[in-house]
Amino acid sequence: MKKFNNGFERFCSKRNVSQELKTLLSSVYNQIHSSKVNLELLKESLTNLFLFLDKAENCTNSNCKTVDLFFCIEDHWNKKWDDLPEDYQHILNDIGGCLHDTISNSDIAKNFESTPKQLLERIKKLNEENIR
Repeated sequence: MKKFNNGFERFCSKRNVSQELKTLLSSVYNQIHSSKVNLELLKESLTNLFLFLDKAENCTNSNCKTVDLFFCIEDHWNKKWDDLPEDYQHILNDIGGCLHDTISNSDIAKNFESTPKQLLERIKKLNEENIR
């Protein structure tokens, strides 16, 4: 949890971001760092994060950039998601790819299916047959 707090402090605390992000990001982080990842719980955590970001009042440049950076910069992750099913890996990588463009360059984010709405739809479609 220390590394999560370091990452959160680095990317979230000094920006004008919603305080709810700490709980939402922590939930995803903890699922990924579980000794045996429960894909159903990970999907639920990701869904909650993107339900939050998909709301107009929460879909801010600060929130989107912060979440993007949290997933993009790897030094606070004890464990990456390379052992997860490929469809989960793609979504997690895309969160840290073009989500930051949602407000400032929405065409880029849309092109890479990385707006909060697009990511939420992709998360909802995650194949539950992969649940371990």
